[in-house]
Amino acid sequence: MTDANLERAALLDTATLSDAMDKLGIAGQCLGIKPLSPAFRLIGRAVTFRYAAAAKPAGSVGDYIDDVPAGSVIVLDNGGREDATVWGDILTSVAHRRAIAGTLIDGACRDTDLSRALGYPIFSRSYSMRTGKDRVQLEASDTIVTIGEARVAPGDIVRGDADGAVVLPRSHEDAILDAAEEIERAEASIRAALERGMRLDEARRDNGYHALQRRQPG
Repeated sequence: MTDANLERAALLDTATLSDAMDKLGIAGQCLGIKPLSPAFRLIGRAVTFRYAAAAKPAGSVGDYIDDVPAGSVIVLDNGGREDATVWGDILTSVAHRRAIAGTLIDGACRDTDLSRALGYPIFSRSYSMRTGKDRVQLEASDTIVTIGEARVAPGDIVRGDADGAVVLPRSHEDAILDAAEEIERAEASIRAALERGMRLDEARRDNGYHALQRRQPG
């Protein structure tokens, strides 16, 4: 089966999608989340997991990886904690082998060399060598989570590139993609006009540049 909106989102960068969400008043930017490599690109639908501080005795950090469908993005909400990692080399190896699209973490990962060597996309708040075992535990799966102030529900589109990551809520993805494609067409027209020698201010005015991201009423 094909996913037409995933294919559309894959053709757009996060900056354009961010502008479209600003225009529509939708907060989908994962603030503070960055790729381990600027070469990483991420596109897929979210499979979500939420962590909490470990109980006593501590619960597991999770053995969920074998049940995540290929092509999905694993989304891990660890509340932004940078002192307890929730992703490392074993998970990277299995995810890469199973054709998972990538991992998005509000928190820290570790064993970053393998991710870069395999080209497996990880987007996280930070990285560290310090394990999350006995510090955090998997609390819930297939639930709404928060990543860098963005709400992420299971099945939402996740798009990542060198600038960071954005989440397109399923209920708004058609409107976001329509607006983003309109912005992309206008900016392509501006670039083409500049190649022909037009002044920047004229090219922007002719293509309504300053209104492209303006918040729509209502």
